[in-house]
Amino acid sequence: MSAPTSKGTALITGASTGIGAVYADRLAKRGYDLILVARNQKKLSEVAARLESTGRRIETIAADLTKQEDVGRVAERLSTDPTITALVNNAGIGSAGKLLDSNIDDLESMIYLNVTALTRLALAALPAFVARKNGLLINIASVVALAPDLLNGTYSGTKAYVVNFTQALKDEVEGLVVTVQAVLPGATATPFWEKSGRPIELLPSEIVMSAEDMVDASLAGLDQHEVITIPALPDIADWEMYEAARKALGPNLSRQKPAARYGIQS
Repeated sequence: MSAPTSKGTALITGASTGIGAVYADRLAKRGYDLILVARNQKKLSEVAARLESTGRRIETIAADLTKQEDVGRVAERLSTDPTITALVNNAGIGSAGKLLDSNIDDLESMIYLNVTALTRLALAALPAFVARKNGLLINIASVVALAPDLLNGTYSGTKAYVVNFTQALKDEVEGLVVTVQAVLPGATATPFWEKSGRPIELLPSEIVMSAEDMVDASLAGLDQHEVITIPALPDIADWEMYEAARKALGPNLSRQKPAARYGIQS
C-alpha cells in the first residue's frame, strides 16, 4: 500500500521516547514527513528506523533544548524551511520533589525548556504558518496546569504557562487557517516519571494511561477542533464550566475601588 499524500513536514521535539515517539508514528501515518528532535542521537535513529516502513521522509536533529544555541538552531530551521507545516512542542522536564528541597539550577533548566524553548520554537514557526495559511501547532502541557498542589509548583507553573500561551495564540490566529492545540495529559507511562524522581510503579495503575492511548485521544481531540484537550476527562462540559467560571471573574478583576469586603475607606 502506498504512503498517504504528504501533508508537509512535522517537527517533533522530545521525539526519542514516550509521547514524542508515538506522535512521530501517528503523524507519519497521517501523511507527514518528520523531523525528529531530541538530545540522544542513538534513540532518535532507533525511532527513525522503526518508522521507515511508513514510507515518509525522516530526518533527525540531535539538540539539547535546555541550551540556547541548540534552541536557536532548531528555531532557525522552523522559520526558514517552507516544508514544515506542523510543530509538536513536546520536549519537557518535570519534578516531583518539594520546592524547598529542589536544586535551583535544575528548576531554572526546567523553566527554560518548558517555557522559553517552547515559546521560541512556537514563535519561530507560526509566522511562516500564517504567511502560508497552513500550519498546526501542538503544545504538550499537563493536567497539573490545573492543579498547582500536585507535583512540583515550578513544574505545574510551567505547564499553566503552556495553557495560557496556547489560548492566547488561538485568539491571535483565529481565521488565519492555522490550528493550535494544548494537550493536558494526566499520568502517562513514559520515562518522564523516572527522571522526575517518582517511578511510575509507585502510582496507582488506574490513573496511568499508555502513551499510545494518550496520543490517539489527543489527535481525536484535534480532529474535533478542541483547543484544549484533556485525554482522560470523561465529559468536556466539565472543562467548559471551568472556563466559564474563569471568564465570569473577568469584569471584577480590575476596578477603580477595592472590594467592599476589605473595608477600605477612601
